[in-house]
Amino acid sequence: MVVANLLLSASVTLLIPTLPQWLLYEDGLSAEETGETMGAFALGLFLLGGLCSFLVQRYRRNMVCVWAIAFLALTVVLPVYWHPVPFGYVVLLRLLQGAAFGLASQVFSSTLIIDTCESFQRTEANHSVTWFGRFALSIGPMAGLLLYGLGGYRVVAFVSLGCMAVAVLLILLVHFPFRVPADQLHVWSLDRFFLPQGWPLFVNLLLITVAAGMLLSLPLDAHFYALLMIGFLLALLAQRFVFRDAELKSEVVSGLLLMASAQLIMIFSPQSPLLSPLLGLGLGIVGARFLLFFIKLSHHCQRGTAQSTFLLAWESGLALGLGLGYGLFDGRHDALKHWSVLLVIVAWALYNFCLHNWFVKHKNR
Repeated sequence: MVVANLLLSASVTLLIPTLPQWLLYEDGLSAEETGETMGAFALGLFLLGGLCSFLVQRYRRNMVCVWAIAFLALTVVLPVYWHPVPFGYVVLLRLLQGAAFGLASQVFSSTLIIDTCESFQRTEANHSVTWFGRFALSIGPMAGLLLYGLGGYRVVAFVSLGCMAVAVLLILLVHFPFRVPADQLHVWSLDRFFLPQGWPLFVNLLLITVAAGMLLSLPLDAHFYALLMIGFLLALLAQRFVFRDAELKSEVVSGLLLMASAQLIMIFSPQSPLLSPLLGLGLGIVGARFLLFFIKLSHHCQRGTAQSTFLLAWESGLALGLGLGYGLFDGRHDALKHWSVLLVIVAWALYNFCLHNWFVKHKNR
């Protein structure tokens, strides 16, 4: 299941550096139109979330995920055969892409992973699956850039399709026990979609991921993403050895300071080899800790909802950041970097002076 999640996430992150290039240089869109297209993915993530609980109780849970992935594959491959795609339609495709990925990921994280584990293993399972999805933020763009250089968007699209096909196969190989549906099914609900009591943390994490997404809109090479993986691996080691018995606040504060350091290096010494590892280290530490914060805020039977809320903040922030980077900062890379580091500083101040004490008072686990 963790490999399936890695492949599903990679099938979308392959498009982070490659789809904008295709839109700008082959489809003929302007920078503003490209930004709107990339940002539409963020809105799409929320479109079907309210139906998630109804769908997984009304139909087979794994098949809901499989059909969502199949529709996602269609939205990725369709532009290969429909070129050039008019601006309105390409925004619609990206919106539907976000809706399909959002539904598949929410069903995967809020239901399938939880149902395959004993209750005492579920936090570890959530943690492991999310980390593999985070690795895709390095592996996907790195592979996408290499593939785009070989054969353009067509090759990227079909490799993405292959990743989704293997993910579907892996999901179908896992047995999911039968669950009796609830007596009263509501077609739309926040269950498995959004955790209302976690909205302050949602806003805080959104600021952080928007800042990261803005940086990913810069013209980066495969080497940058390879070094980003080193930072993610260092974050795993730091969680195990550095922050194991540390004060609760220290993890997020340290992660944000590391991210800000990487952004300042990007401003003053953009060729430094420390840039990507520091960014990956900080982003990895912050992401892992915020996931646990959402889980600890949840009440009984809300673990899946907490996981989905974290996913929405993470993915929508990255997509919004990409949209802002292309749409508002075309050719103004220095301004983008300054705004990005400002967002991280605001997120640090918000967490350090307000949200940490709020979390301690409101956590349930």
